[in-house]
Amino acid sequence: MHIDQSQPEGHQALDFRTSTGVPHTLAAPQAAPPEMNSLGDLMPTQTAQRLVEWSTAKSTLSADRLVALGVLAGAFIAIGAAFFTGVMNVSSLGDGPTRLLGGIVFSGGLLLVCVSGAELSTGNCMLFTAWASRRLTLIDVGRNLLIAYAANAAGALAFAMLVAGSGLLQSGYGRTAAAIAEAKMNLSFEQAFVRGILCNALVCIAIWMITAARTIPSKLVSLIFPISAFITLGFEHSIANFYFVPAGLLAGAAGSFGAAVTNLVAVTLGNLVGGLVIALVFWMAYLRDTDSKPVRWARF
Repeated sequence: MHIDQSQPEGHQALDFRTSTGVPHTLAAPQAAPPEMNSLGDLMPTQTAQRLVEWSTAKSTLSADRLVALGVLAGAFIAIGAAFFTGVMNVSSLGDGPTRLLGGIVFSGGLLLVCVSGAELSTGNCMLFTAWASRRLTLIDVGRNLLIAYAANAAGALAFAMLVAGSGLLQSGYGRTAAAIAEAKMNLSFEQAFVRGILCNALVCIAIWMITAARTIPSKLVSLIFPISAFITLGFEHSIANFYFVPAGLLAGAAGSFGAAVTNLVAVTLGNLVGGLVIALVFWMAYLRDTDSKPVRWARF
C-alpha cells in the first residue's frame, strides 16, 4: 500500500496496488446481515437463537438463586390472579368482556416475571428448545423445572395466605374467589389436563414473543393477546391455580383437598405437555437444520 504524501495534511490518498504495482479497485465490503427488523425487534430465526442462549443461561443458575427467583415468579403470577379476581368481582360488564379485561390485567403478572428475570416453570418449558438443539440435557431441564415449580408454588401460596390475612376474603372479593375455585375443582381430570395443554401453549407463545421484543412496552403488547386469550377462554395455569384454589378454599369454596390436588396435578401435566409441544415446534421450524444429528428422545 503506497501513501501519496503529496496530498494536503489530513487528505492523504490511499493507493492500493497489486504485487506488480498496477492499481486495482477493491470490492466493496459486504454489509453485515441486520440483527433486527426495522421496528427493532428480532426476526424469527434470531429469536430462536436468542431463546437457546436464554435457556442455556438459565441452566447455570445456582439452586438458591433459582429458588429465590422462583418464589418471586409465583408471587407475581398470584398478584395477576388476585387482580383478575378483583376485576371479576367489581365489573358490571358481561361475562366475556369482564374475562377479557381480567385477562389483560393478569398479563401484568407475567410482565413482572419477565422484566425482573424471575423463574416461572411454565414459561421455562421453552428450555426444551435448547435440549432439542443439544445444548442442554434432560437433567438440566428437569432440574430447572422442578426447582422453579416448587418455588413458584410456595410464592403463590404465600401470597394467598397474605390475601387471606388482609381480610379481603371476607368480602365480596372472597365470594368471587370461592366461585372461581369451585369452577376449577369441578373440572374432570381430562378437562383440566386439556385446558392445561392449551394454556401453556399460549404462555410459551407469549415467551417467544417477549424474547423477540426489545423494549418493555413491546413486551407488554406481546403478552396481552396470548395471555388474555387463555384467561378469557378459561384455560388452566398451574401456578395461577396455586393462588386461585387455596384462596377460594380459604374463602369458603365448596370443595375438598383431594379435588384441589386433582386439579393441580392434571393442570401441571397439561402445562408440561403444552410447553413441550410449542418448544419442539419452534425448534423444528428454526433450529433443526443447524443440528448435525437428529435429536435423541431418550437423551440425558
